[in-house]
Amino acid sequence: MKMKVRHIVLNLLWVSVFSPIFIYTYMVGTFFDPSFSRLDFLDDVAAFTLSGDTSHLHVVPLETSTALKKPVGVVYSDHSANSFPNETTEHKSTRVLSAASEERQPLLNNPITQANESQLLAISLEEQHTLPPGKIEQKEHSVNKSDEMTEAADVQVCRLKDLLIRAKVYISLPAIKSNSRLTRELRLRIKELSRAIGDAAKDTDLPKSAFEKLKAMEQSLEKGKQIQDNCGASIKRLRAMLHSTEDQLRVHKKKTTFLAQLTAKTLPKGLHCLPLRLTTEYYTLNSSQQNFLDEDKLEDPRLYHYALFSDNILAAAVVVNSTISHVKHPSKHVFHIVTDRLNYAAMRMWFLRNSPGKVTIQVQNIEEFTWLNSSYSPVLKQLGSPSIRDYYFRAHRSNSVSNLKYRNPKYLSILNHLRFYLPEIFPKLNKLLFLDDDVVVQKDLSDLWSLDLKGNVNGAVETCGESFHRFDRYLNFSHPLISKNFDPHACGWAYGMNIFDLAEWRQQNITEVYHGWQKLNHDRQLWKLGTLPPGLITFWKRVHPLNRSWHVLGLGYNPNVNQREIERAAVIHYNGNLKPWLEIGIPKYRNYWAKYVDYDSVYLRDCNINP
Repeated sequence: MKMKVRHIVLNLLWVSVFSPIFIYTYMVGTFFDPSFSRLDFLDDVAAFTLSGDTSHLHVVPLETSTALKKPVGVVYSDHSANSFPNETTEHKSTRVLSAASEERQPLLNNPITQANESQLLAISLEEQHTLPPGKIEQKEHSVNKSDEMTEAADVQVCRLKDLLIRAKVYISLPAIKSNSRLTRELRLRIKELSRAIGDAAKDTDLPKSAFEKLKAMEQSLEKGKQIQDNCGASIKRLRAMLHSTEDQLRVHKKKTTFLAQLTAKTLPKGLHCLPLRLTTEYYTLNSSQQNFLDEDKLEDPRLYHYALFSDNILAAAVVVNSTISHVKHPSKHVFHIVTDRLNYAAMRMWFLRNSPGKVTIQVQNIEEFTWLNSSYSPVLKQLGSPSIRDYYFRAHRSNSVSNLKYRNPKYLSILNHLRFYLPEIFPKLNKLLFLDDDVVVQKDLSDLWSLDLKGNVNGAVETCGESFHRFDRYLNFSHPLISKNFDPHACGWAYGMNIFDLAEWRQQNITEVYHGWQKLNHDRQLWKLGTLPPGLITFWKRVHPLNRSWHVLGLGYNPNVNQREIERAAVIHYNGNLKPWLEIGIPKYRNYWAKYVDYDSVYLRDCNINP
């Protein structure tokens, strides 16, 4: 009996006194031992026995094995109804926990760790079952948020389209064609699936019935797979479909190019109405009312002079309005507008009725330049030749799609070539700023007149940031005259905003240089027609590069022009076919132009020209 009592006392002493001391010293020793695992320590504590009793000591009670459900290891299965959002709450939670455990797998290779993870998973599931529905949804949302952010938005759309292509391949194979029942079934499935996809670009655009259509298509394709097991025939058919699609794509690209060029050449109804309305009213004025004020400033070299050559009244108005709205002294600025005979009266009428403050306006008719004739200008002689006109208007020919950009009839207008005759048009001026009619001015440009061009004639922004703006893009370097005199990798520069030193122009006889090269290009072997190629040649090594912020290009063709560059630019240029006054203009750039249009003008209202 005494031995039994002594044994009990020793056990009690061990549990109450020695065991805590041992555990404490053990913990302190292992605290500094990095190789010791905390989980090993817990395991040792849990394995302590008392009087041969092997029951474990647990901080958290263990669950029975039946309380733990195996997590779903697959997020989406090709042959499971869980491919679409029909997952149960339990499956969603176990899928997330399973994904989390896979990420931590390298740390959980021993059975003790796995057991503890299993306990935590069981507790988590038990908590979810005891939570009210609203709390469960919140928990699911927070857990699955990162998954939804990374998951592609068009996974199911792509899957449906793949099935559609497979069905079209199957239905064209001989083995499937011979089975009329399966052929009818596949045609029906193709029709149903095409309707379900519609114009959907994201999974959220799909109708609820899309999943049912997908399953039906998969079943039909499985039948076809059993009949047609020859992969070679399927590959051959897919290759034929690929070639056919590429041919169709080429045809559509050609049509798109042609239609875009056609649209760019077409004058909107409102812009056709406007000059007619203005011209009618202009000729109701008496001669004294048809004149502008301050004509004595037109040849004063101390003022800021701008040249604008255009037959588009609204575009010219935007250039003038945007320029004058940023200058400090409008009375020191003079605009010289040259237009053609058809728009001369309308252009004058517009600026007579919409005078932009104290600025001086001059509107000239190109027909008044009697010195500009075919005997003086080689380009005028060439533009009047039958071969050139045929080149521009032979759109019915099979090879006309190539170089459509250069077959624009606007190049037949001498207005486009007046930029090479600035000293002749303005004989008493020394410096002149040339502006295209598709630009918008966003800052005061007065500093350009005081800019030192360092003996050069043309101040322009270079465009060599992109490979297609180098000389070899515009000139024919297979011709010896071009390859001998120019560098194919030389930087191009932009027309549209150029400061010209007319004194240097006259001294270096630039107009004769232009004439000489135009005569050599009578057969269009040196460059295609246009004004930039002869400009690159004429001003070769005579261009002073301006800072890029002076002139930002691309708003007429590039939807990805840097927004910061646009905001900082002194001039933005809608070069390209997508002009802001056309319906095909890029919408996000239109407001930069439209804010300088007076849509309250009676002329614009009468012609139904609206923002």
